[in-house]
Amino acid sequence: MNTEHAIASPEILAPPLKLDVMIIGAGIAGLYQLHKLREMGLKVRAFETGSGVGGTWYWNRYPGARFDSQVEDYNYFISKELYAAWKPSERYPAQSETEQWLNFIADRLDLKKDIQFNSKVESAVYNETTGRWLITTADSQQIDAQYLVACCGMLSAPITDIFPGQSSFKGRVIQTALWPKEDVELAGKRIAVVGTGASGIQVIQSIAPISGHLKVFIRTPQYIVPMNNPKYDQAEWDKWTSQFDYLKKRTRETFAGFHYDFEVGAWADKTPEERNAILEKYWDQGSLQIWLGTFPEMFYDEAVSKVVSEFVAEKMRERLHYDPALCDLLIPVFEDYGFGTHRVPLESKYLEVYHRDNVEGVNCRMTPITAIVPEGILTADGKVHEVDIIILALGFDAGSGALSRIDIRGRDGRSLKDQWKQEIRTALGLQVHGYPNLFMTGAPLAPAAALCNMTTCLQQQVDWIAECIDYAQRHDRKTVEVTQQLEDEWVTHHDETAAETLIVKTDSWYMGSNVPGKPRRLLAYIGGVAAYNAKCKELSDAEYSGFKIV
Repeated sequence: MNTEHAIASPEILAPPLKLDVMIIGAGIAGLYQLHKLREMGLKVRAFETGSGVGGTWYWNRYPGARFDSQVEDYNYFISKELYAAWKPSERYPAQSETEQWLNFIADRLDLKKDIQFNSKVESAVYNETTGRWLITTADSQQIDAQYLVACCGMLSAPITDIFPGQSSFKGRVIQTALWPKEDVELAGKRIAVVGTGASGIQVIQSIAPISGHLKVFIRTPQYIVPMNNPKYDQAEWDKWTSQFDYLKKRTRETFAGFHYDFEVGAWADKTPEERNAILEKYWDQGSLQIWLGTFPEMFYDEAVSKVVSEFVAEKMRERLHYDPALCDLLIPVFEDYGFGTHRVPLESKYLEVYHRDNVEGVNCRMTPITAIVPEGILTADGKVHEVDIIILALGFDAGSGALSRIDIRGRDGRSLKDQWKQEIRTALGLQVHGYPNLFMTGAPLAPAAALCNMTTCLQQQVDWIAECIDYAQRHDRKTVEVTQQLEDEWVTHHDETAAETLIVKTDSWYMGSNVPGKPRRLLAYIGGVAAYNAKCKELSDAEYSGFKIV
């Protein structure tokens, strides 16, 4: 063989695809971002790792997956006609219906022709000479784009291999966040579920009736709220559609991006009886409103938090028939954390699952999991829990994880992943200094990173990004970069706002505590959606003060 000749004839690579804007992700934010930028006449394409649209609602197809935001709020407010055209079947639709809805949106807006599926982004490098990004996918395709918009999702980087020996298991290990499309045979099987966050709870309550035997491995018990999920007929949806303009405006003016807000008055002005009556009323509503629409004092006043937490704990004790072992296993201790300082899951007869003969809870505070072995799960007491299937509902490297898993290099070769290993910083979750023309949605230090109805905050961020790019285009500017000063000011404001709350005193994925070595900082802005939107508008009204646009 002529080695010299082989080396002298390298494979000819296709030239990079040249775009005005490249979008990463085809979920809630990516679809809307594609629509907005395409309306501006820009050459834009979205790249999606999955084979279809939906983001969270594409990947999380585990049994029981569904909304826990009311569908009238968890929606696109692009037009009244589009809002009216898809009638949901219930207040909190299941994953399959939601995936169908997002495909309907993509088809109605003719978005799929500009989405490249099965394309995972591996790296993005900023060229300081051209002011453009060179992006490379896992299959070595390259894209040359002036702007890069990361719509990766704030809960899209699942935590996976954390137990020694996981690959040795003779049965099947399934991640809730990477649930297979094909049917998984669960009926009659010995199943272990590890994790009792929102996803774990939905799985557990759904598969308990069909499992041969279900073992739930519980480390952190959760305060829960029972879901009230009425069916929606056409008349009900017509009622919501008639309020379209109100809802579109209202959801951007409240604390958490819902059409409701903190409207019951101050805690201190109520008698204990009045407070209890309010809590009873909103408990019966079966929504997140008891958390995000009653007393904001529960977020920063420990005495208020304790009363509200005890109210919820008593509701849980009653459903557990005051069984001491179950109460100890399933109800949080206030000294560990209070109601609402962790994500609050809505559930449907989750607690009642533990009264079943075929369900067993394993207290991982007492006997932690030490390894996965061929037969099942080994706990610290030396017991091997033999199972056929292990379902891992371990949560996510939230907020920063999706972007940290891409090798993003900005000016002077700086690495976003390396920077965020030291300290997670952004300016309003929209940009990071040192990465010109890189915009983000659902990123750290914006309310969309956790404490917001996601469709509200993502649409607001998409609108702001589109308007900023439009401003640069109209003024014949090539690069947009947040200044160090604005980033510093926002981080300081974010931290000062967070420090006034009880959330920063607890360990949860809100604080990045679920990922070993992750810098501790509240991942979501807790000043509220209205305040965040006002700050974004202030900057754009001042012709993007705090951004260097050249």
